[in-house]
Amino acid sequence: MRRPGLQGRRSPGHRAWRATMADDSSKRLTGFIGLGRMGRGMALNLCRKGFRLVVHDIDPRPVQDLVAAGARAARDVADVASEADVVITMLPHSAAVAEVIAGPAGVLASARPGTLVLDMSTVAPEVTDGVAAAAARREMGFVDAPVGRLASHADRGESLFMVGASERDFTAVRPLLEAMGTTIHHCGPPGSGTRTKLVNNYLAIVSCHLNAEALTLAQKFGLSLDKTLEVIHGTTATNGQLKIAWPTKVLRGDTEPGFTIDLAHKDLTLIVEAANAVRMPVPAAAAAREAYSLARARGYGGKDFSAMADAWCELAGAVPPRLES
Repeated sequence: MRRPGLQGRRSPGHRAWRATMADDSSKRLTGFIGLGRMGRGMALNLCRKGFRLVVHDIDPRPVQDLVAAGARAARDVADVASEADVVITMLPHSAAVAEVIAGPAGVLASARPGTLVLDMSTVAPEVTDGVAAAAARREMGFVDAPVGRLASHADRGESLFMVGASERDFTAVRPLLEAMGTTIHHCGPPGSGTRTKLVNNYLAIVSCHLNAEALTLAQKFGLSLDKTLEVIHGTTATNGQLKIAWPTKVLRGDTEPGFTIDLAHKDLTLIVEAANAVRMPVPAAAAAREAYSLARARGYGGKDFSAMADAWCELAGAVPPRLES
């Protein structure tokens, strides 16, 4: 099924740019807007792999890191968009994406026809559809490629991307994605990447809360954490958060954010609202969102979402679970 904004004329310049991007991507200028915990690592990997970058963020500190790596600092969003052949955005929420890309002083208002916009944010599907349609009206391409895996993977250039794009635009941005990650899934036309990300995060975030409740129960029972995990990992009860992520995060006492509880709460809200829009009941997502609300109310919002284990133990009066070795 075609989504709104997927059609529209393309200028000769846009067709020529897409035809050569796969071969000459490192020679063309790439804009990168949004150098937060995920974006900074991704942009640094582009610099390390020979891409020419012009960057912007409201925080000057990561901009300085990118300048030291060879990028040029832009004055503002318009400065990035007016110069770059492709503009990458990595932003925290739907309102920021709508404003930065489609706002009065945004990317689309300043970029020339033929520019390709690559948004890697996790946002509401209707926002993705809206900016894709706006880009098409201005004869620009649009790709949504939200990110899987953790911030530490982004630092190492090992991200996973869920991509919504036309075949031509997917081919054009693939060299950029390969420089930032190791796994790339073309999920369908624009909007497909965003929707796939919400399905993925539904499972990941709800699993995190279930793990928190289960390990808190184990702590209250006085069980050995090592033996409990050994049992769980040998049955169908195991999951990627508990087996892969948690042993390097909360179970080692590290709750510094890779993906915060605040962001998990934001994504669950997106999931509930997107599901409601297609008349799909998601009671587990709604219940988990309120559990994250409780953790935020207790001061855990800025912690890694694996810190749900500590929040739940605090609530239950249990000792937080920690691996001995």
